[in-house]
Amino acid sequence: MDNKKQLMVMVLCGMASIAQAGEKEELLKLRNTTTNLIKELVKQGVLSEKAAEDMIKRAEADAEAQVAQQANEAGQNEIAPEPGEVRVPYVPEFVKDEIRQQVRTELRADVVKDVMQEAKTQKWGVPDALPEWISRFKLSGDLRLRSQNDFMADDNISGPNVYSEYPNIQAINQAGGLNKVGELHRGVNTENDRHRFRERLRISLDAKVADGLNAGVRLITSNLIDPVSTNQTLGNSSGQYQFNIDRAFLKYDAVNNKGFKWLTVSGGRIANPWYVGGGEFTGGSELVWDTDLSFEGFAVTARHSLDSYNKNTRDISKSAPHSVFITAGAFPLQESALSSKDKWLFGSQIGLDWGFDNHDALKMGVAYYDYENIKAKPNTSSASQFVCSTNNAENSLSVPQFMQLGNTLALICNEDATTPGQYGLAGDYKIVNVSGSYDLSIFAPHHLILGADYAKNVGFSVNDAEKTRFLTPGTRPISDETQAWQVRVDFGWPKVSHAGEWSVFTFYKYVERDAVLDANTDSDFHLGGTNAKGWVLGANYGLMKNVWATGRWLSTDVISGPKYSNDVLQLDLNTSF
Repeated sequence: MDNKKQLMVMVLCGMASIAQAGEKEELLKLRNTTTNLIKELVKQGVLSEKAAEDMIKRAEADAEAQVAQQANEAGQNEIAPEPGEVRVPYVPEFVKDEIRQQVRTELRADVVKDVMQEAKTQKWGVPDALPEWISRFKLSGDLRLRSQNDFMADDNISGPNVYSEYPNIQAINQAGGLNKVGELHRGVNTENDRHRFRERLRISLDAKVADGLNAGVRLITSNLIDPVSTNQTLGNSSGQYQFNIDRAFLKYDAVNNKGFKWLTVSGGRIANPWYVGGGEFTGGSELVWDTDLSFEGFAVTARHSLDSYNKNTRDISKSAPHSVFITAGAFPLQESALSSKDKWLFGSQIGLDWGFDNHDALKMGVAYYDYENIKAKPNTSSASQFVCSTNNAENSLSVPQFMQLGNTLALICNEDATTPGQYGLAGDYKIVNVSGSYDLSIFAPHHLILGADYAKNVGFSVNDAEKTRFLTPGTRPISDETQAWQVRVDFGWPKVSHAGEWSVFTFYKYVERDAVLDANTDSDFHLGGTNAKGWVLGANYGLMKNVWATGRWLSTDVISGPKYSNDVLQLDLNTSF
């Protein structure tokens, strides 16, 4: 406010001088202007009324003193006027204008600054202004409508004995045996074509807890049994859909002073923490992990930048990013108070993310996944003919909570003296997985993405599996079928989110019986599970912003065993919001 006071003094001094000279009109103009400005300052709260009054009084006193001094000096230095002569001191017009403009400019700038700061704090005039805590939440979601046709080959295995080759293990284990499940549901469908309308709804709520720390919840249409599908099939006599919590987690991201995110820690029910290979827009490779699978537990990813930085500006000296990363995670699969041998998944992955100056990008990872205590523990009580009712805690805990189709099985217990009851996994699963993708931007804005994925179960032993499944009658000898691989090509827009954008993709997949855990792999390829090979062709096309259509044709067959082939056509309408 010192500038304001000085300006007021100058103006009032000028007013006093002009008054002495008789320029009453200019005095009134300047006085009114100055008075109005001071009143406006008081009104805006910049000055108090007392301070304004004191300012005017001091200015008037200073002006009177200055006029008196000037008059005294003029009387001493000037020649006395002759009788009848009148002298009027002259103030140039440009000086008056300069004073006026300076006063207006200085006061306007300070008033506007104070008013704008108050408006920002109080959110004056901001449409739909909300409390601060609401801005920390973000709501998003997506909705997919699907038409799916399943076509079975005419020469597939059929009849009541399908279950001996391709059993519906999930239904049998849930019911407690072949007699309990009934003949109709013992085996998978190998004969009947099927058409389904399906729907998927996902709603996510993310909240900022503190700097770097976020909480998230995602609700989905699904069921409590199947962890690899979030589809709701239409046609349940108008019954309501189930709406479950798919994710609930805390995630912390640490960023260094150069803006590089070097650490991510997450816990709870989280998204897949592993890099899974090419085809990012459509979820990447599902050789080991289905894209709908969420993980329960904890994961940490540490990243290290290989780029050099300018110490003065903190700018990256290279145009393309180069970094390495390592991820580790621990995930409980099944916990029981009756056994100390809970089921767990432990995993680790190391990878490279390498960008090129021509905007090409290479990313790859090598992972090791170790499943603990998932192998079947057969009931060996001969006195009771191994019936399931005599299972101990370890026998019952070794029955998988979910299975699809393909893995080598072992009988855990009988339903009665002669009828099989519940099954488990005959071998161990310790999987080495190598994934990679190369993104060529030569066709920009379209991208050509080449992806490859390979998995090998190094924990499976044929001899151990044979010993484990010794109760299973009439089955063929176990062979070493522990490898899986996939090659994939995507071309088009990396992400289809606007009208007219498009992409096409194709891949070939080969998954042997015990290469990966059938419960967690792709639920669409060969209708879910392992022991399958085949081609997939697909395309995405943008219809409008955040709305796109997807079509996929999957043609698959079994690798070993009697004939079982199927083709699947999926037509999707996707939206995100």
